[in-house]
Amino acid sequence: MAPTFAVLAETKDGVARKVTLEMLAEARRLAQSAGGGSVGAIALGPLDAGEPARLAQHGADRIVHVESASLTTYSAEAFCGAAQAALGQAKPDSLFIAATSQGKDLAPRLAARLRVGLASDCVGFEIRDGELVARRPIYAGKAFGRVSWSTARPRIATVRPNTFAALPADAARKAEVEKVALEAVNVRARVVGFEKSEGEMLDLTEANIIVSGGRAMQGPENFELLRRLCTVLGATLGASRAAVDAGWIDHSHQVGQTGKVVNPTVYIAVGISGAIQHLAGMSSSRTIVAINKDKDAPIFKVASYGIVGDLYQIVPKLTEEFAKVLRE
Repeated sequence: MAPTFAVLAETKDGVARKVTLEMLAEARRLAQSAGGGSVGAIALGPLDAGEPARLAQHGADRIVHVESASLTTYSAEAFCGAAQAALGQAKPDSLFIAATSQGKDLAPRLAARLRVGLASDCVGFEIRDGELVARRPIYAGKAFGRVSWSTARPRIATVRPNTFAALPADAARKAEVEKVALEAVNVRARVVGFEKSEGEMLDLTEANIIVSGGRAMQGPENFELLRRLCTVLGATLGASRAAVDAGWIDHSHQVGQTGKVVNPTVYIAVGISGAIQHLAGMSSSRTIVAINKDKDAPIFKVASYGIVGDLYQIVPKLTEEFAKVLRE
């Protein structure tokens, strides 16, 4: 029997986030390479009217939608119970969950409750002798390991955002939608509100371009240089732990082992030396541009392009040149 895959759709305001479509694409590829397996999507909580069709167009054969008053905002207890109920109906062999702050909170709880294996922060998959094998970074990104699961099902893996490309929407694709009702859960902790930061910037984990500043920014006022560059490039603003610990920028911008792990197309590191904790969070970026006055800074060892010089002269010039090119 061909294996079945499922993707836990991460949503925001009832709309599936980009990483959900990326996971559907990889699940679809694996299903095909395994001889024609099926792909399901599991949605928890509110879902806009057009989202089931969108999930189908991007690769889902089947959609299991769990509805409950307890799922209006994320709660680990409620979402874990809802995911368990959905899995009882979908019965997939493998489940993909986004390696976001929410997914990293939910996945280990769900794996422990189901007593199944979890491979975290995966960046690649393959089918070997009929079994799923995952590729994930180890030793703070210095190497990669391949892991497989025991016989317990489902296999659970968290998938790093921006690793896979979403499939083009296919309007001809349809999916069966199955509703699952869940009684209200008495949760011990709940979300009471959200605070937005940096206007309309994308979340770091979904951004294609990130501009990050480090200790060399010397103060919160100098991050305006980077914000102007972000505006020109349509980028998201990041920061090193040193800048966050100094109080120059909010922790939500921190990239690294104790911040967010990112995988953009372009990562511009400004005044960041390249401590191993920071490299663990961004070294898988497709193109890394480093700007630092210290030619021996560790960041240059992983950089695709390096500029040795004063960031206070280089960044404004880059901003000006990018603005000229992008206007043409």
